Amino acid sequence: MAILTKAPRGTQDVLPSDSYRWQYIEKTALDTAAQFGFQETRFPTFEHSALFTHSVGDTTDVVQKEMYSFQDKGGRDITLRPEGTAGVVRSMIEHGTLNDALPVRASYVTSCFRYEKPQAGRLREFHQFGIEMFGSAEPIADVQVIAVADRIFKNLGISNIALEINSIGCPVCRAKYYEALISYFKGYSDKLCATCLGRLEKNPMRILDCKSPVCSDIAKDAPMVIDYLCEECAEHFDKVKQMLQEIGISYTVNPTIVRGLDYYRRTVFEFVSQNIGAQGTVCGGGRYDGLVEILGGNPTPALGFAMGLERLLLLMDTLGCEFPQPKRCDIYIAPLGKEATGKANKMVMDLIEEGFAAQTDMVGRSLKAQMKYADKIGAKFTVVLGENEIQTGRVMLKNMQTGVSREVCLGNDLLSAVYDITVSETIDQITEEYSSLLGK
Repeated sequence: MAILTKAPRGTQDVLPSDSYRWQYIEKTALDTAAQFGFQETRFPTFEHSALFTHSVGDTTDVVQKEMYSFQDKGGRDITLRPEGTAGVVRSMIEHGTLNDALPVRASYVTSCFRYEKPQAGRLREFHQFGIEMFGSAEPIADVQVIAVADRIFKNLGISNIALEINSIGCPVCRAKYYEALISYFKGYSDKLCATCLGRLEKNPMRILDCKSPVCSDIAKDAPMVIDYLCEECAEHFDKVKQMLQEIGISYTVNPTIVRGLDYYRRTVFEFVSQNIGAQGTVCGGGRYDGLVEILGGNPTPALGFAMGLERLLLLMDTLGCEFPQPKRCDIYIAPLGKEATGKANKMVMDLIEEGFAAQTDMVGRSLKAQMKYADKIGAKFTVVLGENEIQTGRVMLKNMQTGVSREVCLGNDLLSAVYDITVSETIDQITEEYSSLLGK
């Protein structure tokens, strides 16, 4: 029976008491991206396996070791999405979206699945926010995509996070770089892990991303791709750096960044924090100009990023970032007796119709137990409804924070009283926030 009441290893539940934190991050990310013109897209949880072997790359750890793949009842090879970009690209090609006015901009919040060792900030089912831009090969597109991530972090109150950038060139300059890498790593072929030995001829750059301590140590002195950029790629990268400086986004060039997926070209970047241990990369992305064509579409420059929501939450907790509290119960109606229960239910529905958050007893509690429950759910006001209140049409509206009660009539008088106090609180809150902004 225990297996029925325990989530699979590498997954986690988001409980009602915690979901508001996720909603805040997701809404902030989506709203910020929308300011830059990115609109939300949604796509399937599973795709044909070939989509990922063609896009992510059959020499990557994701494809070789981490994908959740299976055959469905029709004998089709299916994979739970290990990342978001490939699914978005497939969707854009299938529906002809890339024939619209360019650039096309899409954002998404999605779950992804990879079989890897669970640890803080890294799960087998994890969640990402991402954006993708199609149709611009210009450096300004790289800068604006980076700026979206930077603005999201600022809007969430995340500080002490560093942008690291690199260029991994294009197929032209990468061919020369591969020759240099192969020559270097062949000198250590007796020490490389079996996986990296298989990558040596086919895709030596993947060795730079190997998690093996031995391979990582060998890779420290490997040639840097930034030293092999062709003239066009070098000029593109210089322009990206210049434009980042112009809009005040600080960065560090990290020539070791190659990203873990094969589809990247030219600009790659990561936002890294030193506050959450080994899983310090909170956001990663870059340009993937050849992916649309690889998946069957017309040649279309493209780029984007993904940020892990679990890591964002971990980082925000570590930094002590504030989350807006979820909407509380505006008013709790405490009925006494069967007649009052029906009347209380009608009052709750009227209050909800007017836009208030209202609740009443559902389990036959005593009055004392109801008041404890109202306090536990954070109800702002309570009303006790018994036989006398029904006959007189008057109730006591109690402010649970101050303890002050006020007599009001049932119906519109009650609605007006709750409305007046709620509006007053909202005005006070807005005034406080505005004054805080003026003080910054």
